[in-house]
Order: sequence, then structure tokens, then C-alpha cells
Amino acid sequence: MTRMPTFFVSHGGGPWPWMPDWRAMFTNLEASFVQMVKNLPERPTAILMISGHWEDDAFAVMSSPNPPMVYDYHGFPPHTFQIQYKAPGAPDLAQRAHDLIQTAGLPVRLDPTQGYDHGTFVPAYIMYPDADVPLFQVSLRKGYSPEEHFALGRALAPLRDEGVLIVGSGLSYHNLRLFGPGAKVPSEAFDAWLAETMVAAPEDRTTRLLHWEEAPYARTCHREEDHFVPLFAALGAAEGETAQMIYHDTGLFGGVTASSYRIG
Repeated sequence: MTRMPTFFVSHGGGPWPWMPDWRAMFTNLEASFVQMVKNLPERPTAILMISGHWEDDAFAVMSSPNPPMVYDYHGFPPHTFQIQYKAPGAPDLAQRAHDLIQTAGLPVRLDPTQGYDHGTFVPAYIMYPDADVPLFQVSLRKGYSPEEHFALGRALAPLRDEGVLIVGSGLSYHNLRLFGPGAKVPSEAFDAWLAETMVAAPEDRTTRLLHWEEAPYARTCHREEDHFVPLFAALGAAEGETAQMIYHDTGLFGGVTASSYRIG
């Protein structure tokens, strides 16, 4: 079985694939998810998503064989609260992930009730619209420790050799109070820093990201880093490997620059 790459993806805004005007805005993002799948070495045995929309006191691992839906957004059209993405869960792989995390000395628990949040079902729907690839999630841990989330990725790395596609799903810019023209300068500057960081030598990349708050406009772009921390897990799982930008957009919501990356 071929080793899978890992990814950090900007997952876009809300349930955008189900709203034609928003889907048009995210044309480039949609194309990047389609290309992502085409460029995989083989079909994944499962997808493991680490979404910016689920956090817990421990690293919680979704273990339901048929996870429900979580509509973790508001103010969108009624039909977006009826979306169904019926991908099967992966209980055996969830147990495997749990054991790897536990062996690494990190706090972990299985969660049999958690469902797919939109940071997971949105990219998964574009990647595999038939919902025919098993899908499960691992939560962030409250406090957003960069070191702990790198350690999470390192713990999960063996799954890559078992056909599991590890995806950190967030946004390279996530300040819901600053969209439009005001987002242009900070998001461009932070995105440029991130691009430079991601292509740096892996050991320098890790060091820079552990100190990400020193980046230009870091706390303007991420008032809370829930949508940035998934990157640390994706990198931890492929720490010594090169990264490449697979998506880049400017002018989203009138001013936002955003990017996604493949590692390995």
C-alpha cells in the first residue's frame, strides 16, 4: 500500500456547495478538492478529518459506524439544514487511531455520538460526492497547544501507510469580524508568511509554526486559532516531507486571501 500524503485545506464558508452563488465564489476551491483526489496515489481506505469545528478536553475520536450530521452554522437557507452526507464511519480505524494517540501519551477518548461537522462534510462531499469512502474525525484539544497538535499528527502518521488520508480542515484566514476590504492587507501578509514557511526546510517550518503568533497580522487573521491548528496535525503526520500549495485565492468575501497545502 502506498503512503498517503497529508493535507491542510481551507474549507470555505458555511455549506457553500449547496448555495449556487457561494459555490460560484468558491470555484477555485472546488477545483482544488477535485484535483486533490485525482492526484492521490490510490483510493483511500478512509479519510481522517481534523476539523476546526470540533474540540474537546481530550483528543476525541469519532467511533460511530454511521455518524449523524452536525449543522454548526446559522443564518443560512433552510435547505442547508437538511443536507445529508451518508459516508460510513470507520470504527476499527477509530480504535486504531485512539490506540496510537494513547501510546503517544496524549489524552484521548472514543466518541460514539459525534457527527460530521461542516468542516468535514463540505470538503468530503466535493472530494467524494457519492459518500462511498469511510470518514471519521479526530477533535482538536482545547487550549490549541501547537506542540500537542504536532504530537497528535506524529502519533497518527502510521495510518498513512494503511491507506488513510489525513486532512486538517480549517482556513488559512479566519476572522469572522473582518471580511471585505479590511481583510486584504492582513490576509495577504499572513498568507505570504505561511507560503514561505511551508516551503522552508522541515525543521525550520516546525519551529516557525510553533511560534506562529510572531507572523505578520497573526492575531488579526486568527483571533482564535481553531481554524489554523489543524495544520499542525497535518504537518506532524508528515513532518520531514516537502509541502506544496494546492489552492490559492484572493478577494474572497471582498478581500480575503486563502490557501491550502499538500504535504508529502
